[in-house]
Amino acid sequence: MAGWFELGKSSDGQFRFVLKAGNGEIILTSELYKAKSSAEAGITSVQTNCAIDDRYERKTSTNGKPYFNLKAANSQVIGTIQMHASVASRDEGITSVKSNGSTKTIKDNT
Repeated sequence: MAGWFELGKSSDGQFRFVLKAGNGEIILTSELYKAKSSAEAGITSVQTNCAIDDRYERKTSTNGKPYFNLKAANSQVIGTIQMHASVASRDEGITSVKSNGSTKTIKDNT
């Protein structure tokens, strides 16, 4: 099963999207947006940038946990992922975003 985006609204009225893998696991989370159209533009940016390896900023947190940010061409962070236990699992997360991020399926939960 292919992945999909879910567009949602936070308790304070802002918008956010997540990218889920085919198994339903969240593999990328966006920032909060004030306008729904901005969150939708963020989804388009993921679809555009997810296949480009240079757009992935591979990082390590202060507690030593690996994670990554997906960035647009202008270096703005489009989405991020939770901390991983190892570099290998972080890299598996990147592979999953690359394979699922181009999906056109968007579930609007707003």
